[in-house]
Amino acid sequence: MTPELIIKRPIALTEKAATLKAEANQVIFEVDVKANKIQIKDAVEKLFDVKVASVNTLVQRGKVKRIGRHEHKRPNWKKAIVTLSEGSDIQFFDETDAEKGEE
Repeated sequence: MTPELIIKRPIALTEKAATLKAEANQVIFEVDVKANKIQIKDAVEKLFDVKVASVNTLVQRGKVKRIGRHEHKRPNWKKAIVTLSEGSDIQFFDETDAEKGEE
């Protein structure tokens, strides 16, 4: 698997993700369900040119949703919480503009 197939998207717009990034230098990604921690670590290091300290993964179970009279289950997906080494940082958005807007 290539790094582009392993890392599907960053999850950066949630409150928990913002808190983890600010306090613990951790970033959250949606990854391929078949990817393991070693593959995720290598993919993040290659794509973002950072040093990864550790990777924690969990499988989010798909919710059961109603469509009319029928119940359908959304697919399961895997989340990876990547802890970056000291001095490493990934910027998904230009955060300097966001800080100016808060003032």
